[in-house]
Amino acid sequence: MSVLPVRTFERQLQDAPRAPGAQHAVRDAGAAGPDRATEITLDLVTTRAGFDALETSWNDLFARAGRDIHMFQTFNWLWHWANHFLPEPGAAGPQLAIVTGRVDGRLVMVWPLVLERIGMLKRLSWMGEPVSQYGDVLIDDVPDARSLLRSACDLVTRRTGASVMQLRKVREDSAIAPLLAEMNAMVTAELAAPYLDLVSAPTFAVYEGRYSNNARRKRTRLRRKLAERGALATVCYTDGAEAEGLAAETFALKRRWLHERGLVSPALSDPRTAAFFADATRAASHPAGCHVMGLVSAGRPVALEIGVRCKGRTATHVIAYDLEFEKSSVGALLMEDSIRGAFADGMAVFDLLAPGDRYKLEWADAAVAVRDWALPVSFAGRLYAVVYIGFAKTALKRGVEALPIGLRRGLSRMLAGQSGD
Repeated sequence: MSVLPVRTFERQLQDAPRAPGAQHAVRDAGAAGPDRATEITLDLVTTRAGFDALETSWNDLFARAGRDIHMFQTFNWLWHWANHFLPEPGAAGPQLAIVTGRVDGRLVMVWPLVLERIGMLKRLSWMGEPVSQYGDVLIDDVPDARSLLRSACDLVTRRTGASVMQLRKVREDSAIAPLLAEMNAMVTAELAAPYLDLVSAPTFAVYEGRYSNNARRKRTRLRRKLAERGALATVCYTDGAEAEGLAAETFALKRRWLHERGLVSPALSDPRTAAFFADATRAASHPAGCHVMGLVSAGRPVALEIGVRCKGRTATHVIAYDLEFEKSSVGALLMEDSIRGAFADGMAVFDLLAPGDRYKLEWADAAVAVRDWALPVSFAGRLYAVVYIGFAKTALKRGVEALPIGLRRGLSRMLAGQSGD
């Protein structure tokens, strides 16, 4: 593809270097500029109807340019998100701010963002929070993609009047990470996402040889002992009422686990999160690659996993177990079954997602860095990034963790809306 450069915005980004020999044209669809058959035209989608209209072209772009790490940038995943987290027109909450890029009408880039007002600030963040675990841009193989992304960033911040762009859970191998580093965005947090390289062994039997004999014997012994309590089975559903029911049970178990430990998770306590996964696993419409797997003892689910699959990658998104069976290590037994199932289904990567908890690292082969970034656009945005994200939010989290467990349990129950779970 060969296209010609043109000036498009009120101000030119002088610090956007082009790769040697690469050229593309960028035109803001809301700004005047000459018509060129081969130019890349940027636009901003702000309505639900506009998002829905992207379905076919978004899916085509994903088939061409989507990678396995983009499981949370599929149209279907974000369609379910919009059904549960996008407010009615005029209501408070996140508003769509999706940047699109087209060449001769063909979609070549989607940057899925939302705009939300926080006090006097306007903040841009990923469409899909808090249920998405990785954020990124979908972009085709276009010349000088970095410069195109800079132009897209300029468009969305200028059109929305955003004070700050806060992009959480960005993988170091994502399309957007190099641009954020180049623009001197602030890293506000860094975690590790452990993963298993399943293609490194021909079978699960060979793969599990990397784990210690003691660990394998222990799991075998625990499984045998658990089977003495009643029939033991592993089930997996990708749609239907069974999947929906087990997804709901996963969140019930998870909330009980959080409450017992006095842990506070606004995302898991939000009823919209559980409703999202119930719909996404039922998949009556727009399947999003979700599955729910359960270890069932005597007809009772004792450990559950909600996962997502995309282009050879399977990710364990939510894991929960019955506290009554904690000493039986039912979570570890289900993890073993899940990895074995991934091998059987031809998956290439088993992604444990961030954070890199110790139990995940015990299973994993390696980990990739996942960072939170903040890109201030205004002075107020810089204060928000430095003072709130960089200091106050961290101090607040530590303060909550320092509370007596009884108070933390009360706070957890309050966030859950007095659900009683």
